[in-house]
Amino acid sequence: MRLTVTPSDTRLLIRGYAEGKLRIADREISSSVILSATLLHTDLAPQQPTDLAETDLAPGVAEKPEVVVIGWAGGQTFLPAAQRRWFLERGIGIEVMELGAACRTYNVLVGDSRRVVAILFPR
Repeated sequence: MRLTVTPSDTRLLIRGYAEGKLRIADREISSSVILSATLLHTDLAPQQPTDLAETDLAPGVAEKPEVVVIGWAGGQTFLPAAQRRWFLERGIGIEVMELGAACRTYNVLVGDSRRVVAILFPR
């Protein structure tokens, strides 16, 4: 008897990353994205974390995340105090890190069934 395993996991995971592009599920993407286990939003206008406005975050916040992981190909950066306060006032944890670290952290948290949103800037 031959046994075939059909994966039933439909969570969106990051399959690869490099400066300038991301591979999410079976798509290659070169734009900034908001990503959760069930959402892929590719219409994110800002090109770096410090340019994020409250309106840009709406698709991710609708997912009711415990934590938001922000990854940027430009390396480690710090959000302005007003942006950090915005997350704090909503009870959302925030981590900003290099793109590769953010991708790996996101995948681990999704694998642990955590409510995580990643905002990724591959350029």
